[in-house]
Amino acid sequence: MRDYRELISEKTRYFVSQKPFATESGGVLPELRIAYRTWGKPDQEKSNVILICHALTGSADADVWWDGMFAEGGAFDEAKDFIICCNVLGSCYGTTGPLSLNPLTGRHYGPDFPRITIRDMVHAQRLLLDEFGIDRIRLVVGASLGGMQVLEWGFLYPKMVQAMMPMGVSGRHSSWCIAQSEAQRQAIYADRDWNGGWYAADCPPASGLAAARMMAMCSYRSFENFQSRFGRDVQDDGLFRVESYLHYQGRKLVDRFDANTYVTLTKAMDMHDLSRGRGVYEEVLGSLQIPVEILSIISDVLYPKEEQEELGRLMQHSRVIYLDEPYGHDAFLIDVEKVGRMVREFKDERAVKAHSAA
Repeated sequence: MRDYRELISEKTRYFVSQKPFATESGGVLPELRIAYRTWGKPDQEKSNVILICHALTGSADADVWWDGMFAEGGAFDEAKDFIICCNVLGSCYGTTGPLSLNPLTGRHYGPDFPRITIRDMVHAQRLLLDEFGIDRIRLVVGASLGGMQVLEWGFLYPKMVQAMMPMGVSGRHSSWCIAQSEAQRQAIYADRDWNGGWYAADCPPASGLAAARMMAMCSYRSFENFQSRFGRDVQDDGLFRVESYLHYQGRKLVDRFDANTYVTLTKAMDMHDLSRGRGVYEEVLGSLQIPVEILSIISDVLYPKEEQEELGRLMQHSRVIYLDEPYGHDAFLIDVEKVGRMVREFKDERAVKAHSAA
């Protein structure tokens, strides 16, 4: 079995709760470990906290996958901000997930890991913040799966969160997104007979996970991006250049990610619905009192701008801003200069208003 610990930064720290952690589905984790990174220091009042929430295959190493966002005077300024990023519940980069050992059995959870939701992820993050003695978050920010966490933070812990910045996300997962995820999971399930059964934690699939990633990449980018970048160019080996690119992305994910984790997290994303168990969707969103700046990526085919505009209409204290780039959903990772400026401006705007109200 691949040891994913070698992919985790040596700067990663761990918080372990010995108390059983109950999930929304009724599952119970006997103990919970959370992998996290921090940058900067908390001020005396612990009022400078920024929480970064990562996307599907991300980790706590936000300074790696969001390189360029960390800078003096930038979106995340270690001289001024106390920045935290947790690896989400169910992941394979240090936090309790399918690759973890179940202390009750001594075996890896594998596919027996309890079904989890975005709310479970946020509740787990809250345990870490409690350990730090933090009761206020200046800004919660993240995209895609990270954006779902941002939104749930606002509804689960509204007294803690002072501002939210979700990016490339909706208030509830669409049938379009669920279909994408299910097609990718079916590619993984097709590997069930591979080497005696993919579902064993020590026997992960390779071709299925690679195919799932190849499908996902087609929704993470845009028609224009693929056309301008690859066209119909053919390599010396006879493959279209876009074919080679997708094969590369598939192999790359297999080398750094776990298939059971992929299934666990995509199922959690499918459950995303801010109104679930809370009431009528429009009324639930209208009840939020926290300032929200919603980043919409014009070329995003996975979470189209109409979904962010819906959030903007329904949330009282919200504003939609647009990133007009041809890269598709992944633009938040690519055009970090513009995204960083948007985060910094929103953060500074909130600071000015907080100072004026004091």
